[in-house]
Parts: sequence; structure tokens; C-alpha cells
Amino acid sequence: MSKPAFRYSHYDLREQRAGTVIEITLSAIANVRLMNGSNFERFTETLKHQFIGGVAKKSPIRLTIPESGHWHLVVDMEGHNGLAESSVKIVDAALAPRMQKAPPETATGR
Repeated sequence: MSKPAFRYSHYDLREQRAGTVIEITLSAIANVRLMNGSNFERFTETLKHQFIGGVAKKSPIRLTIPESGHWHLVVDMEGHNGLAESSVKIVDAALAPRMQKAPPETATGR
């Protein structure tokens, strides 16, 4: 198996809920790729993969986790000069759905 020919920073975001917002801070223009586990594996094997993001020309940027699951973020310089320092933080964690009690049934008299 081949590996990407460029350096990249990998952030394992672990399990995240849909709707969670992450903020990525960069020191230079860089590629930002938010991927699920199977796409991250394809990325590391230099296979075609899908991701959310792209070329980040400003910092910070925010991305939203589209569905609950295990997520990975990659910051790389493929196609750009130099190296970018980066950091990631969760700025708005999606809350678990709240369970509500059903209203009490009302007795109907006949």
C-alpha cells in the first residue's frame, strides 16, 4: 500500500454527533479534509476518497459534522508551498436528543 507523498496533520475527532461544529485555525493556506473512517483509510492508501472542506484561504474556518460517527480531519499542503501549523477545537457540540415524557392520557368519560 502506498502512502500520500506529502506531509499532513491528522486529527482523530473520535465519535461525534451530527451537527457538531469544529473550528480549524491555520497559519497559511492549506487543504482541509473532514472525512469519515472509511474515507480516511482510503486517503491514507492514496485511493479516491470523499471529504468535506477543500482549500482554506482564511482562518479560522468552521465545518459541521454531517452525520453521527467516527470522524477524522486532515490538514495538508498538497499543491501549496511551505508548511501550515494548525489546531482544531470543537466549538459547538451537538447535544444528544432529549427524551420527553408523553403527556398523561386523559380519561374520557362516556
